[in-house]
Amino acid sequence: MKITVLGSGVVGVTSAWYLAQAGHEVTVVDRQPGAGMETSFANAGQVSPGYSSPWAGPGVPMKSVKWLMMKYRPFVFWPMPDRHLWSWLMQMLANCTSEAYSVNKGRMVRLTEYSRDIQDDLRATTGITFDDRQMGTLQVFRTSKQLDAAAGDIEVLKQYNVPYEVLDRAGCVAIEPGLKESAHKIIGGLRLPGDQTGDAFLFTQRLAAMAAEAGVTFLHNTTIKKLKTEAGKVTGVVTDKGTLTADAYVLALGSFSPSIGRQAGLNLPIYPVKGYSLTSGIVDESRAPISTIMDETYKIAITRLGDRIRIGGTAELAGFSTSLRQPRRETLEHSVTDLFPGGGDMASATFWTGLRPMTPDGTPIIGRTPVSNLFLNTGHGTLGWTMACGSGRVLADIISGKKTDILHEDLGISRYN
Repeated sequence: MKITVLGSGVVGVTSAWYLAQAGHEVTVVDRQPGAGMETSFANAGQVSPGYSSPWAGPGVPMKSVKWLMMKYRPFVFWPMPDRHLWSWLMQMLANCTSEAYSVNKGRMVRLTEYSRDIQDDLRATTGITFDDRQMGTLQVFRTSKQLDAAAGDIEVLKQYNVPYEVLDRAGCVAIEPGLKESAHKIIGGLRLPGDQTGDAFLFTQRLAAMAAEAGVTFLHNTTIKKLKTEAGKVTGVVTDKGTLTADAYVLALGSFSPSIGRQAGLNLPIYPVKGYSLTSGIVDESRAPISTIMDETYKIAITRLGDRIRIGGTAELAGFSTSLRQPRRETLEHSVTDLFPGGGDMASATFWTGLRPMTPDGTPIIGRTPVSNLFLNTGHGTLGWTMACGSGRVLADIISGKKTDILHEDLGISRYN
C-alpha cells in the first residue's frame, strides 16, 4: 500500500518506520528541513511509562489556581478569545474526576509500557543510539502532602505490574548522589526503575536516516496546504510543491493536526500546551543527575543526556505563540540549581520552547477515522517521546490489518463521540 505520513516529528517518523517494516511504500511530508525539528527537538528527554498521567485529575482545577500564584509557576494561562481553547478547557475539566483519571491513566500506562518495550526491541535489533540510559527515573517530593498524593498513582502501577520503589531522603541520595547538598529540601521520592532517558531529536534524526535507507521517501521543506476529499475519502494532499496522492494517509502533525483534520470533517480536540527547556553542559559530575529527576513541586524534569543536562517543563496556554519568555527560564533554572547546585553551566544554557499537542483526557488519538483512508497518530501531549515507538507500531498494525499487541480501540477518535 502507498501511504503518505504528514509530519516528521518523532511520532511521524516512528509511524513511517513501522509502516515501512510492514512492507508499505511510505512518503513523509514536513515543512521543516529535517526530522524532529519542532516539538521533538529539545523536550525533557525522559521515556517514562510509569510517570505517564493525564493532566486532568481530581483537584487539578484548584491546584491550577495555586500554581498561578507561585513565583516559579509550573502553569501559565493567557486568556484569549479562542473558541477552540475554551472548548478544550471545558472537556479537560470534565475529565477532572477520580473515575475519568483512573480510566485515562490506565490507557496511558498500557500504551507507554508497550512503547518502552518496542523501543527496547528497536535498539536491540538495529543498534540505534541516542544518548540513551536505562537507569530509571526518580520523582522527588518536597512535602508530605505530595508523597501522600502519590498513593493513587501507585495503585495504578500495581494494577499494571509496573515496578516501583518508595524511597526516603537517604534512598533518593543513594540513587542520585548529586542530590546530596539539597537533600534537606526533599522528604522522599518515588522511583521507577523501568523508566529510561534519551535525546528525542537524536533518535528521530537517526531513525529517519534508517527509514530512508529502508526506502522511505522524505519530502522536507514542503508545506502542507490542505487535504482534498471526495466521497468520504482523501484524494490528495495539496502542498506548495504540488499534490501528493496515496492509498492511505496518516495525520501526525501534533498541535497542527486539528486545522488539517477539519478539512476532512474531523473535530480533533487537541490544543497546544507550550513547554520550555534548558540544555546546559555539565561542569561538575558529582553535582549532576545520573538519570531523570522529576521535581514534583515545579513539575520540572531534570535529565542527563550524555555530557549535557536537559531541564524541561512548565505548561503555558498561549495559543500557537513560540516566544521565549524569561520568567519560564527562571523557573527552570530555579528547579535545577535548587536540587543540583553547581552541576551545570546555566549562564550558557540553550533556551527552547515547543508546542505539545494535548488532548483533554491526556491520551493520544490513534487509529481509523470516519474518512476511510485517513488515520490518526497525534495528540500525545508531553509524552510523544515516551509513546512514539508503541504508537507507530500500533498504527502500522491497524493499517496493515494485523491484530495489535495491545488493546487500541479506546485510543481512537470515537471516544469523543
